This record gives sequence, structure tokens and C-alpha cells, in this order.
Amino acid sequence: MSIQKRLTLLILSMVVLTCFLAFTKGYRESMEQAQHLLDNELKTLAHVLIEQPIHGSTVTLSSDLPDLMFQVWLDQRLISSSALLKTKPLEQKQWQKELSVENFAGQRMRVYRLQVGNKHVLVAEPLSKRFALTESVILSAMTPLLWSVPLLAILISLFVKQGLKPLTRLSRQLQQRQANDFTAIDWQVTAAEVKPVISRLNDLFKRVESAYLRERFFASDAAHELRTPLSSLKINVHNLQGQGIDSVELQAMAKGIDKLSNIVEQMLILGRTYPEQWQAQFNPQSVLQVSQQVVAQLYDQIDNKGHTISLEGEDFIIAGDEFTLTTLFSNLLSNAIKYTPANGHIMIRLLQQGGQCLWQIDDSGPGIDDSQKQRIFNRFYRVGGDKHASSEQGAGLGMAIVEHIVGIYNGKINLSDSPFGGLRVEVMFMQGNADE
Repeated sequence: MSIQKRLTLLILSMVVLTCFLAFTKGYRESMEQAQHLLDNELKTLAHVLIEQPIHGSTVTLSSDLPDLMFQVWLDQRLISSSALLKTKPLEQKQWQKELSVENFAGQRMRVYRLQVGNKHVLVAEPLSKRFALTESVILSAMTPLLWSVPLLAILISLFVKQGLKPLTRLSRQLQQRQANDFTAIDWQVTAAEVKPVISRLNDLFKRVESAYLRERFFASDAAHELRTPLSSLKINVHNLQGQGIDSVELQAMAKGIDKLSNIVEQMLILGRTYPEQWQAQFNPQSVLQVSQQVVAQLYDQIDNKGHTISLEGEDFIIAGDEFTLTTLFSNLLSNAIKYTPANGHIMIRLLQQGGQCLWQIDDSGPGIDDSQKQRIFNRFYRVGGDKHASSEQGAGLGMAIVEHIVGIYNGKINLSDSPFGGLRVEVMFMQGNADE
């Protein structure tokens, strides 16, 4: 839930709770005031009745208050009543309390008794009338407030949104930044809550930029500097072999130099595979054509191991770069060639499913365990290390480069078991990259 929604709900909940507390307090105070006013009404009516002349045995009273009930007693003899059922004469002790709450005629009544000489007057009123009056007063006062709650919610939401606008603006700026943009946020703000955030972000950008540049250029610079001495070593070994010196140690040295040269080249490629470097120069690329070129480049290795390779599917065009696509497909095909035993089978398929463009490769190699399928993307990690059953040498950087290139294309890579018994690698290019 966003901060805006959370604050809006919190403030609105506090407003509703405050209204409820005000309603409760208002109800109690209104009830007390109504009690006082209606008690005075009962007393007034009782004094009116006590002062009415008695004509014969009845009391004459004209009242427009049907809810008010009364009895008039003379010498403990009921001489007149209104609405109340006639009852037996009340004992004298029952008249000692002027105001009380009792049950009359099946209702809960507020009762007032008045005695003057030998004349007694009892006046009663249903409590339900008092409750209804109080509720009517409270509802008439609270109804406009309840109707205003939706409008209040809209206003609170607008004010909260306005108050959070600096954070929204900051979030939008950060979202629009490129991954390699570590420049300071040049934005003057007056909000005391946002100032320290921007200051801390600018400090963080400086530290991250330093670490980013160190990591990015160190491996690339080191690998570049190693190319010259490795080339010299390779030439010297070749010259020695050309002079007839071909010892076991020299052969081991030649293999070590080849392995180290391969690591250097992979590190250089890895240093170049950053999204910001390539996305700006994307142009339409034929995936089928690039795949055919990769197969042609590696066909000697395929033929040396007696592999059967097939390329199936329909071509599709994506926005990309030839170098990165060639490196991606070449690394995946090289792995399949390395780890598939002699006379094995490799299949490359180009698929379009639900608007998605898929590049898929299957091999008949030994495959890998599910627990290792994610680890192979780690740099310098090789399944089985140098003791792999295939006896193939490698640097453990190929799949790390593959993952980086897939990230450049905002794609996805999935590893699963191949129907040929080996590994299936599926690269999915996002629909936005396809030129449909």
C-alpha cells in the first residue's frame, strides 16, 4: 500500500473515531439535558393538575400531550386518570419519592409524584419518548457530518498527495535514471523531511560510483594488460615446439597458456557487456541469420566430435546488436559442444509462442542437477570443476556472460532437462523487442 493511501486511511479513521467519540459524548449530554427538560415538564403538569378544581369526582384537563399520563388521587381515592389504567389506591410510602423510574401499563416510565394536603398527583411519561427525542437531536446534528465523510476523504487524499509531491517527484527522477548515472540530484527543496533524503542519496551515489568504476575497469584493465605477455609466452612456446622440443612440461605449459588466454578473452567480453553500452545502438537483427553464422563458426568443433546438429523454426526479428547476440548464442552452443559426448545430438529451435520469441538449444549430454542450475551463472563456477567427466577446460565465465547479455535484452533464461537426456537452455526475448 502506498504512503498516500495509508495516510489517507489513517487520517480518515482518526476523523471517524473522533466523530464517534463526539457522538457518544453528545448523546450523553443530550440525554441529560432532555432528562432535565422533560422532568420539568412533568413537574409543571403535576402542579397544573394539583391546582385544577374538582367538579364532583372528576378533574377536567385538556392536554395536547398524549404521551403524558397522569392520575389524581383524593384521600387515596382515584378520582381521575388519563391513559393510565386504574389501579388500587397507593400506599402512603409510595409517594415519598418525587421522581423515579417504574413500570406502568407495560412500559418503562419516568414518574413524578406531587402531594398537597390530601390530594396526590402522579404524572408519567414513557422513557422511549426521551430516547427517541435524544436520538433525533443527535442524528440531526451528526447526519450532515456523516454525509461529509466522503468529501472529507477526497480532500484528505488531495492534501496528502500534495504534501507527498516532493517524494513522488524524487521517485520519478530516480526511476528515469540510467543504471550508470551517479550524478548528484540537483534539486532545491524546502521540505525538511526530503532534504536529508536527497543529501544521503547524493552521498550514496558518490560511494557507489567509486565502487562501480573500480569493479568495472579493474577486471577489464587487468585482462587487457595480460594479453601482451600471454601472446609472448605463446609465441615462445610455439618456437620451442618448432625447434623439436616437445616435452610433457611444454605441452602442459601450452595448455595452461591457452586456458589463461581464454580466461582473459572472457573477462574482456564480460567487461564490455553492460546494458547502457549496447541498448543505444540496437537495430533490427535476424535471429536465424545470427544463429546460422554461429553454427558455421563452430562447425569444425561440431565435426571433430561427430555431432549431429539441426536448426529448426521460423526466423524472427528483434531489436539487438550482432556482437552481443553472436556472443550469447556462441557461448551456449560451445557449452553444448563441449559437454555432449562424441556422436551426440544438438538441436537449436526458434519458436514464437504467445507473442514471445524463444531461442532454444537441446543437447544429449549428461545434463546437470537442479541444485546446480542456478549456480552455473556465478562467475568462475563450473559443474564438477576441472574434474568434469567431459575433461573439457573452461574458465567458468561463459554462463555469467550469457546472463549479462540476456539482461541487456531484458529477457529471461530458463534451464530444464532436454528430451535428448541433456540440458535444455531457453532464452526468451521480451515481446517489446520483437519486430512483429
